[in-house]
Amino acid sequence: MTQNTTRLTMSQALVRYLAAQHVSRDGAENPFFAGMWGIFGHGNVAGLGQALEQYAPDFRYYQSRNEQAQVLASVAYAKHRNRLATFACASSIGPGATNMVTGAAVATINRIPVLLLAGDIFAERVQAPVLQQLENEHTQDISVNDCFKPVSRYWDRIYRPEQLITALPEAMRVLTSPADTGAVTLALPQDVQAEAYDYPSALFEKRVWQIPRNRPDSAALKTAEEWIRASKQPIIIAGGGVHYSEAYGILELLAALTNIPVCETQAGKGAIAYDNPLNLGAIGVTGTEGANLLAREADLVIGIGTRYSDFTSASKTAFSNEHVRFININVAEFDAYKHNALPLVGDALVTLEELFPLLNGYMTDAAYQDRARAYNQAWDAEVHRIYNLEHEPLLSQGEVIGLVNSLSAPGDTLLCAAGSMPGDLHKLWRTRNRKGYHLEYGYSTMGYEIAGGMGVKMADPEREVWVMVGDGSFLMMHTEIVTMVQEGVKVNIIVVDNHGHASIGGLSKSVGSDGFGTKYRYRSDSGHLDGETLPIDFAQNCESLGAHVIRASDREAFSRAMEEAKAIQGRPVCIVTETDRRQRVAGYESWWDVPVAEVSESESVKQARGAYEDYKKRESYYQ
Repeated sequence: MTQNTTRLTMSQALVRYLAAQHVSRDGAENPFFAGMWGIFGHGNVAGLGQALEQYAPDFRYYQSRNEQAQVLASVAYAKHRNRLATFACASSIGPGATNMVTGAAVATINRIPVLLLAGDIFAERVQAPVLQQLENEHTQDISVNDCFKPVSRYWDRIYRPEQLITALPEAMRVLTSPADTGAVTLALPQDVQAEAYDYPSALFEKRVWQIPRNRPDSAALKTAEEWIRASKQPIIIAGGGVHYSEAYGILELLAALTNIPVCETQAGKGAIAYDNPLNLGAIGVTGTEGANLLAREADLVIGIGTRYSDFTSASKTAFSNEHVRFININVAEFDAYKHNALPLVGDALVTLEELFPLLNGYMTDAAYQDRARAYNQAWDAEVHRIYNLEHEPLLSQGEVIGLVNSLSAPGDTLLCAAGSMPGDLHKLWRTRNRKGYHLEYGYSTMGYEIAGGMGVKMADPEREVWVMVGDGSFLMMHTEIVTMVQEGVKVNIIVVDNHGHASIGGLSKSVGSDGFGTKYRYRSDSGHLDGETLPIDFAQNCESLGAHVIRASDREAFSRAMEEAKAIQGRPVCIVTETDRRQRVAGYESWWDVPVAEVSESESVKQARGAYEDYKKRESYYQ
């Protein structure tokens, strides 16, 4: 049987295929790819570069300043779109490609779909070794792109242009999978990118990938009902799966029906309103007092879309009831079985919809409900206290968070990723809309913040986005400010200057050390980095990249800066403020396993080791 064909280069075929891919869930359909980010070098300029130029603007190309940053922006975009849309990211060979490895890890660890198109060495090999090629004396079938294998959910190298016909549907299968999504990497040898082939024309026809809502086993649902009805002190842990499945409404109904208190992971924060009396807020290492106290006593933990990171489980010390049991609702079987749980493998929305009628008539007792409400009110008072600390002469970080929360609009989004702020935000941020809190904490990537803020704004242009970034993360990756200027993207960036890595500095002190290597200081005559503070001017840095810049040194100045920022349109705004790194938000009834030196000449380290060994005894596999 003859078929219609179209003669295209492999790169041209790739771009045309991506432009034809759509997804649909619950009857709502949209293009899956919003375009392609890319930085060109000899490994892709004549292949993908030529193809993108040929098909622009139908398939839009975006110019980033750093290959890692373009992946991070794509992750943020896809996360905000509940994984129903993303970008492709193109690089040249060598360092351009390996710059994307961190971004691939961010995507895969957070279960976010991103397509990486890494330029590769010549497939025909006659030119080898080419510029930027890794040579290996044991095999010629290897390049630096093999580094992507452990951090990709799907990986392939396209040696011949016709291999694209079978590789691309497999890539899309993974990218659109609710359970198996993450980074998909296609390594593209630069000579193959430019080779032509007679592709079947059907390859470029519109295709709609249906995103399924998988349902759990009915027998497992019945057992879950029995376990819940038998429980006296249950809690719900809302994870990122609540957002991705858009299960907000049914979660609120379930909590109201049963009066089971709800705790939130970093990815799950915002799944339920902060002022819902059954919302105990953050759980685990960065959790609230009430959430961690009830978790300690819980006889049943209902995890919804959580992978139970060590921050959520407080390094396996959060749940101390010797009779505790787990019910895990998750699309990923791997996560559903954690902690020897009763697994309800399925989409959170439809699973809760099927569980809801089974629990008619069940409710926690009045005393337990009263405790949950009391903890909710007590925590709100604690947040108010920290927001209004009036710390002098410099603002505290908690006060800066309070000002941003109080002066931003209820429909805005807050974004952060690394340093001490994620822990403070998890505890303190009052979420007022379901997409109002965006934290990348699966990989906690320093440098995610500015690129991620751009991605969220591109995903939702009408939404005001507030990025909070510490000076350490800012210095690692801030060049996408230039991209925002180029594209007319307005993001508000709060640069918090605390003269170093405050988070790890505090952690260093907690394990008996003195913040070694975490302060931005000159090297003194002693040979240590303990001299005067480095004179870094973040405001001038931001201004040089094209941002509108405002300095804010106190509460009044910061409040004025927030109002000024709101009025700016079409370009990024940077508010630079200095905080006191010594004024910290406390921990509340929790612990994180960070090993302390077993032997040391330091008395403070010895004391910290003793406390560490005591906490280690509390860890459990929850068997």
